[in-house]
Amino acid sequence: MASESAKAPVSSMRSLERAIDVLEVLDESRHALRLSDIARRAGLPVATTQRILTVLEARGRIERGSTGYRPGVGLIFGAHAYLNSSPLVLAARPVLQELAAETGLTASLFMRVGWYRVVLARVDGAHPLRYEIPIGERLPLHIGAGKALAAAMSPEEIERFLDEEPDLTRADGTAYSRTDFLAELAEIRARGYSTASGERVPGMTSVAAAVQPTDTPATAALQVSGTSDEVPAERIAALGVEVQRAAYAVARRVF
Repeated sequence: MASESAKAPVSSMRSLERAIDVLEVLDESRHALRLSDIARRAGLPVATTQRILTVLEARGRIERGSTGYRPGVGLIFGAHAYLNSSPLVLAARPVLQELAAETGLTASLFMRVGWYRVVLARVDGAHPLRYEIPIGERLPLHIGAGKALAAAMSPEEIERFLDEEPDLTRADGTAYSRTDFLAELAEIRARGYSTASGERVPGMTSVAAAVQPTDTPATAALQVSGTSDEVPAERIAALGVEVQRAAYAVARRVF
C-alpha cells in the first residue's frame, strides 16, 4: 500500500508537467494547431494529448475551432492576476509614468524568460508609438531592450544562448556576427545601457537599462522608445542616464 501511495504524487506531478507542456506548445504558436501537431511538439502520445486537451478545454484554458486548438480566454485571468500582484510590475508602474512624462517617450518594462523577453507594462509618451507592443508579447534578446538583458547574463548563459539561438537577424534583414554581438554586449556593460535604431521596427530608436538586483542576475529592463527624430544621436547619452536612474529606482523598490 505504501508503494502505491508513493506512486500517486509522482503520477500526478507527471500529469501536471504534461499539461504545462501542452499549454507551452500552444503558447508558442501564432495559429491554431491540430491534435497531431500538438502531440508531436509536446513529445506526447496522441491519446494522452487528447485527454489533456479535453480537460483544459473544459476549464477554458484552451479553445477548439475549425482549424484546431488555440489558447483560451481562461488564460487571461492568470495573466491579469500576475500583473496586479507582481512586486516588479507594481514597483515599475509609477516609475514608468514618471519616465514617460519626463522624456516624452514611451516607457516599457520587460522581463527575460528563457531566450526571450516579454512586455509586462507600458506607458505611452507624448506621441504614442505608431505600432503596438502587446503585453505578453515574446520578443528577441538580440535586438532592442533585449540587448540590455543579454548583457546582464553570465558568460555561460550567453554562450548557450548563441548556440541555441544562432539567428541574430534584425528587422532590415542584416544579422550580427557572433563576434560583433559579444562586442556590443561588452560595450553595454561598460556604459550601463543599450541603444537600438531600426533593429525591430524601422525608423524607431530605443534606449534601455537592466533593473539590477543587489545579489542576483538582472532579468528585467526598462526602455524608452520613440521615432528616430524624437531620439536623435545627441540625445541618447542623456536618455541613458535617465533610464539607468529609473531602473535603479525600480530595483530599490523591489529588491
